[in-house]
Amino acid sequence: MNRVEGTPARRERERFVVHLPVVATDLAAALRFARSITRAVSFLADVDRAETTVSAEDAQGVRHRVFCDRLFARGRRCPGLAGHDGDCGVDRHR
Repeated sequence: MNRVEGTPARRERERFVVHLPVVATDLAAALRFARSITRAVSFLADVDRAETTVSAEDAQGVRHRVFCDRLFARGRRCPGLAGHDGDCGVDRHR
């Protein structure tokens, strides 16, 4: 309890990575699957879908980004796919 206000003290929140193995025919299929998974859980505020990566099970240190990582003002990111053609922009559609 917070002694001053009599309310429960808030704990600092930490970031974690959830590893979810999937089966796919190749890297491109795994990237598509990862996009589908992130869309399915996008209603959860605590999921940072912009940081989604894919790796082979036997090479987990080699990660392939799913989404563009260009950061804009106010913490927004380019909504394009990693390696997209053209300029980055907050108005792009996935």
